[in-house]
Amino acid sequence: MEEGPTVQTLLAEASEQLRHLPSARLDAELLLGEVLRQSRAGLFCRHDARVAVPDEARFRALVEARAKGEPTAYLRGRQEFWSFELEVTPAVLVPRGDTEILVEAALEHCPMTACHVLDLGTGSGAIALAIASERPHASITAVERSPGALAVALRNRDRLGLHHVECVAGDWHAELPNAKGTSSDHAGYAVIVANPPYVAPGDSALSAPGVIREPQEALVAANEGLADLEVIIAKAPAALTTGGWLILEHGAVQGPAVRERLRAAGFEAVETRRDLAGLERVSLGRKGIDAHG
Repeated sequence: MEEGPTVQTLLAEASEQLRHLPSARLDAELLLGEVLRQSRAGLFCRHDARVAVPDEARFRALVEARAKGEPTAYLRGRQEFWSFELEVTPAVLVPRGDTEILVEAALEHCPMTACHVLDLGTGSGAIALAIASERPHASITAVERSPGALAVALRNRDRLGLHHVECVAGDWHAELPNAKGTSSDHAGYAVIVANPPYVAPGDSALSAPGVIREPQEALVAANEGLADLEVIIAKAPAALTTGGWLILEHGAVQGPAVRERLRAAGFEAVETRRDLAGLERVSLGRKGIDAHG
């Protein structure tokens, strides 16, 4: 088979083509690794190896798509999150490292024994599956309204073998599902988690490279990005056990507003966790006896 440039040459050329992106070199390495079925370490070890012409052509096409703003995760068809890789498609948001802070908070309040957990707007299933991987005795319900996203979550669940996660079609604007094994008048979730849309319409973040290609309905919410957060906070007390926790990801400047709404709904021990950049990102509260619902 005819051979083309070396690995080192291709990576240098791609990094230059992607120089407008902050992750230019990383993106180039991930995409070439995808084509050659090599890890980044493997590429380094064979940087002088020549790449077959068909592989070179495929790589250059991927780099061109990335240069035009297509997320690397969509081009590869997968994204690392928690301790595993998840399938991702344009039907779901690309799981981000900051969301692992929400998972960590959920695990703090999810016992090792049997309990019920609800993930609202599961997307790729990232949050529900990460919790499931650490809590084998939990019964986890992952709700998603997008058929395309729900199909991705189901495939990720089945591939990872985490069958104590039930992926169901639903919307938090309707009634939240009852915890399995509980009667309709008994709120049974120990933990409810959600990473809902929280970007305000017209926010400049929506035009960022990559973000513009992600499903906008999973990003944008009315009322300065707070509308879906408000709905979830209002409905969660009726679905939580007394002492159960609601844990929400939100925008970097929304912490005060989310804490205010949690307290107004009767939540106690309200706090906010910061993301890897030191920005307020995840707020949580415990359902008190006087919480609405």
